Amino acid sequence: MGFFSKIGAGLKKTRDSIMNSVNSMLHSFTKIDDELFEELEEILIMADAGASTSARICELVRGKVKERGETDPAKIKDLLAETVAELLRGGQELNLRTKPSVILVIGVNGVGKTTTIGKLASRFKREGKKVILGAADTFRAAAIEQLEVWAGRAGVELVKHTEGSDPAAVVFDTLAAARARGADVVICDTAGRLHNKKNLMDELAKISRVIDRELPGADKEVLLVLDATTGQNAVNQAREFKNAAGITGIVLTKLDGTARGGVVLAIREDLDVPVKFVGVGEGVDDLMPFDPEEFARGLFSEE
Repeated sequence: MGFFSKIGAGLKKTRDSIMNSVNSMLHSFTKIDDELFEELEEILIMADAGASTSARICELVRGKVKERGETDPAKIKDLLAETVAELLRGGQELNLRTKPSVILVIGVNGVGKTTTIGKLASRFKREGKKVILGAADTFRAAAIEQLEVWAGRAGVELVKHTEGSDPAAVVFDTLAAARARGADVVICDTAGRLHNKKNLMDELAKISRVIDRELPGADKEVLLVLDATTGQNAVNQAREFKNAAGITGIVLTKLDGTARGGVVLAIREDLDVPVKFVGVGEGVDDLMPFDPEEFARGLFSEE
């Protein structure tokens, strides 16, 4: 199944929700006017695009209508897709040019962090890269075991300590192993919860300092995993993690299980953080690099 087919299928719930509303609205208008844009903005807000992002999209579409002299309400769908793609474009590629490069994966428990790491490892392995995983979520025993299972599936090495160990020490040993064994990519898991939020953020900062000290100049991606089904709550999580951990990109999981796919727009527009991967299923190939044009097509197509 190609990217468009997968992203289209993964966005079915969101598309059905948005397109049913958009089509119903457009059928009730014979011209493009302020009332149409008010209803369109409301539809986008209901899809979890967020109030400010929805207003921005409508403003841009309104500008295109005026510039091109459009009068047919049916043209609004094409202009929407074009505008959404433009808003989301830029920063999708992973910056992993050094050897080794590091990916730090963060996020609260239950969003699919460990699964994401396993799928990323499988992707890099298929590309011929040597990958080492670091099990630095030492506060939850199941996290280490789950990562071990994924490492086995992907055929990559895993560095782990016992439950309750210092996560930064795990990262230190993982980086040492990566240097010694000529790894291309290091992917480190992190805790999704500690005793309080400050502890969690302090731990992430400590891990980042270890990476910067042990691999100065190495490319580093800090990927925040978010559950698309939580809608605006995911945006709030992203805001907190961005302030504390300097995230470079978003992995949005469970996109196929929600009608709230508009949250992608809110994350990009409100936080200026690119979505780099989306999860549209349970299979190892269902974590896909994010493509703004294909996303927009999948969101507004009639298929």
